Amino acid sequence: MRIFLAAAMMLATTAQADEVARVGVDWVGNDIIVEAIQDPEVPGVTCHLAYFSRSVLDRLSQGNWFEDPSNSAIECTRTGPIDASGLTPGEDGDNVFSQSRSLIFKSLQVRRIFDAENRALIYLAHGAQVTEGSAKMSLATVPLLPEDLAP
Repeated sequence: MRIFLAAAMMLATTAQADEVARVGVDWVGNDIIVEAIQDPEVPGVTCHLAYFSRSVLDRLSQGNWFEDPSNSAIECTRTGPIDASGLTPGEDGDNVFSQSRSLIFKSLQVRRIFDAENRALIYLAHGAQVTEGSAKMSLATVPLLPEDLAP
């Protein structure tokens, strides 16, 4: 029951993604999807996440119906005033976005890490799996101004 509640709370606090573009990359219908993600706890920051989406034809030919690749790219930018005064530094950061990449065990996640010493927000996009980690990741930073940290 605790695991279910923790998962529900994590999903409740993550951002929603808005599709910005869908770029076809081959004749079987595979696409690169670009989505805009607004940080739910730090207004004024928008991240653009790009990832690969496999088509039905590709799934049939590969024999893997239930999984998309974990590869992704992320870039984040200031799109308005930022208030980072309520953030606290932490090693693991905070989950900003999570999207399933397989039927059950694999997800694409975006985490925000607050680097107070260097006055920056770091956004890390990575694949996460229950049994096996992934080395596929992408990183973006948003520099903070002194007024972004003032209460």
